[in-house]
Amino acid sequence: MSSGSGSGSDASTDAAAASRAERALSVSNVDSGYGEAQVLSDLNLHVDRGEIVCLIGPNGAGKSTVLKTVFGLLKPWEGTVMLGDEDITGTDPEDLVRMGVGYVPQVDNVFGSLTIDENLRMGGVARKGGVDEVIRELYDRFPILDNKREAKARTLSGGQRQVLAFARALVMEPDVLLIDEPSAGLAPSIVEEVFEDVQTVNELGTAILMVEQNAREGLAISDRGYVLDQGTVAYEDDADGLLDNPEVSQLYLGGADYE
Repeated sequence: MSSGSGSGSDASTDAAAASRAERALSVSNVDSGYGEAQVLSDLNLHVDRGEIVCLIGPNGAGKSTVLKTVFGLLKPWEGTVMLGDEDITGTDPEDLVRMGVGYVPQVDNVFGSLTIDENLRMGGVARKGGVDEVIRELYDRFPILDNKREAKARTLSGGQRQVLAFARALVMEPDVLLIDEPSAGLAPSIVEEVFEDVQTVNELGTAILMVEQNAREGLAISDRGYVLDQGTVAYEDDADGLLDNPEVSQLYLGGADYE
């Protein structure tokens, strides 16, 4: 009997260890906010290696606060943030960049007065060694940047600026990229291209945690998703499961009229 029990315990331990090994990012029991105003309450979520995970929810639900807390712009009041098996709770952003976490904020995510090439080189200032090879690879991946490498960032379209922001974050070759509202303010005709670029980033081997108000389109390119409401997870499932969930559709995706 004891032998059988031990085998089951060993199998459970091995499964748990294997699950942890797959985690690129874990947020456990996190409370966070601004000043004395609490926004996140007992938040739990994770991103596995190779995944795109989308955070959706109503305005004010705390979606962007999640990214700011993970990236050290806000220090969590309680809970733990893990990068793989390393505790990064409250670590300063400049250190997180060196450790393998990238962040693309919704606004002010490029230097308008600098050229595309200068922006990319600025993205690699904390990188050990040269940046020429990785920038050359990024130009290959994003030809629109290669064609305009001497153009000032302020002259780019909204979609092109977003691509530049992605590429600038990728110069450090992050394990995890946090993206806040990549489609915000873009014309509908450009949104699909930007989401294709998010997928390209993921194909480079970077796990992505993405906040997206354009919920259906964001989930359509994602592996899994979380619905945030009042600072905590209201629903979690694979992306198709959330899209097919009638309660999620009615409450957070606009119901049938959304189509």
